[in-house]
Amino acid sequence: MTGISPRQIRAARSLLGWTQQELADRAVVSGNTVQRLERGVAVRVDVYLKLWRTLEAAGIEFIPAAGDKGEGVRLVRGFD
Repeated sequence: MTGISPRQIRAARSLLGWTQQELADRAVVSGNTVQRLERGVAVRVDVYLKLWRTLEAAGIEFIPAAGDKGEGVRLVRGFD
């Protein structure tokens, strides 16, 4: 499954100024789940998608890797 990387999740949280627990609370998942995902440990797909959707709803846009350019994140205007 193509998706977002642990590095992108950490970067997205940083852009929003959220702690791991704040992301967990907003996505209605456990703080331990966010910690595990950010370490690269697999979590259930439904939980992963909840986190992804929560970050996107907050204005995060995930940028996939392309060629020799790595993946990234950005905060969409109007959400900051």
